[in-house]
Amino acid sequence: MRTAIAPYESMRPVVMGTRHAASAGHYLATEAAFQILEAGGNAVDAGVAGGLALGVLESEYVGIAGVAPILIYLAKTGEVITLDGVGGWPKAATSDYFQKNHKGEIPRGVLRSVVPGAPSSWMEALSRYGTMSFGEVSAAAIRFASEGFVMYPMMADLLAGEAKALAAWPSSAAVFLPGGRTPRAGEVFQQKDLGRTLQYMVDQERKALKAGGRKAGIKAARDAFYKGDIARTIDKFYRANGGLLTYDDLASYKTNYETPMKTRFAGVDVWGCGPWCQGPMFLQQLNILDGVDLKALGHNSAPYIHTLTEAIKLTAADREAYFGDPNFVKVPMAKLASKEYGKQRRDMIRPDRAFPDMPPAGVFGSKGKGGGGSGRIATRSPADPYDTSYVAVVDRHGNAFSGTPSDGNMMAPIVPGTGLVVSTRGYQSWADPRHPSSVAPGKRPRLTPNPALAMVKGKFVMPFGTPGHDVQTQAMLQTLCNMFVFGMHPQQAVEEPRFATYSFPSSATPHESEPGSLKMEGRISRDVGERLAKMGHKITWWPDRDQLAGSVCLVYSDLKSGVISAAADFRRSAYAVAS
Repeated sequence: MRTAIAPYESMRPVVMGTRHAASAGHYLATEAAFQILEAGGNAVDAGVAGGLALGVLESEYVGIAGVAPILIYLAKTGEVITLDGVGGWPKAATSDYFQKNHKGEIPRGVLRSVVPGAPSSWMEALSRYGTMSFGEVSAAAIRFASEGFVMYPMMADLLAGEAKALAAWPSSAAVFLPGGRTPRAGEVFQQKDLGRTLQYMVDQERKALKAGGRKAGIKAARDAFYKGDIARTIDKFYRANGGLLTYDDLASYKTNYETPMKTRFAGVDVWGCGPWCQGPMFLQQLNILDGVDLKALGHNSAPYIHTLTEAIKLTAADREAYFGDPNFVKVPMAKLASKEYGKQRRDMIRPDRAFPDMPPAGVFGSKGKGGGGSGRIATRSPADPYDTSYVAVVDRHGNAFSGTPSDGNMMAPIVPGTGLVVSTRGYQSWADPRHPSSVAPGKRPRLTPNPALAMVKGKFVMPFGTPGHDVQTQAMLQTLCNMFVFGMHPQQAVEEPRFATYSFPSSATPHESEPGSLKMEGRISRDVGERLAKMGHKITWWPDRDQLAGSVCLVYSDLKSGVISAAADFRRSAYAVAS
């Protein structure tokens, strides 16, 4: 990556400082994280503050009671840690239940709910690696919920598009259709019940702080959610409305701490989460491409786009054949993540011809799917609005935080009086018991959210990630190549035009596919599109900047110069701040 920043290479400037920086999916969430840094908090304190704020500011995409997978880098020890931030299916949930009662589908509403992992993930990270109280880091989120924030165009448009669905649930309509319509851009939007829920947790923390200190206070806030009035209210609502989630499911939940996965690409160590999410798919893409002279192919040329697209398809095939909660299914991750296997998959890429569908998965012994194919063909364009957000922070000590919170308020009703929609991440499971990510009691759905971290010891550290559903790993791959193959500065790297394939089953039920599809932003040359079409890709043109192409945020801390650079994608409402 270049250190000198030339003018006019990006629509926004690279935000630079020498102390700390944050970048998040909404500008006010970035501000919330930055205020914590300015007040003396570390990267974890700030990351949790930004993540909680996103649960209010992007509640169409992110839920306070949703999911929140996190990667943390501790500068003092050099350790990288993962908190999964996703709960399992209720004890009463089985694949057989959905086969018998819902024709193998996981219907919209309370039946999609799994145990919410986000509150525990935020508070476990804060307790173990932060320095502040839950009350301090949640203050901005409480204010945005209780006092309101100014509705912005993207959220206004999404809510308007979902108005009919939201109106079907009286508790959701009371929040998102005040006065009988969705809020318009420029109006102040309040979520007072959500503010009161967060304040209740803070109040329980304050009672425990006096007697037991900071960690005891955070535990009390967590218990208020999973074992207190909030859990009892959720239990009562779900019992009354045919849900499977119970008080016992909530009370017994624990966040999983895990050692993240790692690979090396272009001389850079890249860390991601395990096969309970699609994180390993991203690392596999890097392994396949590490033996290709990508720079010689030319940035966003037809050979370059073709090569990346085929690598993405190959890793998607392995995702469908193997990825799932490793506590329930045996995932041959050591083999899948090896450089040797990456070369085997790389050799399957033809330079002149695209796979017409999802290619065969790798076969290990008697396991694996050799035939390929994507199953159900899409009857609609994959423009699923139920998305995600992201927050990255690096502090003055060199610690880094990378978090991808998700699960908004569109797929199930708000629990009355709480402002919460309980995690609907079950929509990314399969009712087919043969699938590695099938429904089972206590089993985690296979997440699309997958925070990442890149670094070279003694040189730099960079948390990065994006929303975008199945496009997440694709947008992250292109951004990483932009920086470390083509030498772009961070802001240019996140702004460059993108492409994405949907030639594999969607992670969202009903798991449709668009065989051979390749979506490209309009800023890519039409000549490139014509060459790709001749190779067999089915080209669809996005607008010049499309939110479906992701919204990458990152913070790059140069450990030698002391300069911290932050970037935020201009496709959505993301912003970066540094000092």
